[in-house]
Amino acid sequence: MVNFLVDLNDPVIKGYLINLVGEEGYKVVANMPEGEVTDEKIAQATGVLLNIVRRTLFILYENRLAGYRRERDTDSGWLTYLWKLDLSNLNRQLELEAKKLLKNLKTKLEYEKDKVFYICEKQDGRFLFEIAAEMEFKCRFCGGELVFEDNEPVIDALKQRIEKLEDLTSSSGAAA
Repeated sequence: MVNFLVDLNDPVIKGYLINLVGEEGYKVVANMPEGEVTDEKIAQATGVLLNIVRRTLFILYENRLAGYRRERDTDSGWLTYLWKLDLSNLNRQLELEAKKLLKNLKTKLEYEKDKVFYICEKQDGRFLFEIAAEMEFKCRFCGGELVFEDNEPVIDALKQRIEKLEDLTSSSGAAA
């Protein structure tokens, strides 16, 4: 099996795969038979519905985590697809996801740093200053008063997540 001893129970790997293919798709990955197998055999072996197996295999293929080979039956002319899991590209996919997340976190940080927010005293909403002023500092949902929100804790949390992700992505890049 070309899985380079990937620990499918690792929380990061498991989380990534579940996010990518869903809970049922994860069952396909975790229980997929070794070697080249048909989607029908995968469904049989994993207990997952055939249409979910096919969807999962297609997503894995799109993300370079599975491959297939086609065989044509000389008598009937039917094509058979033989699938094989290949998780050797998983670390690269995780790096790409981490970089995408890092970019999104930096965008969110800039947004938080540049804005002033007001929140409903009953926690029904969070509004930019301009919108809160237009609403005369009354919540559009409950009519409660809007009060200034110190978003420094949000900014600090974003900075910490960014720092941790940068450490992870730079150290994995150095090791590769």
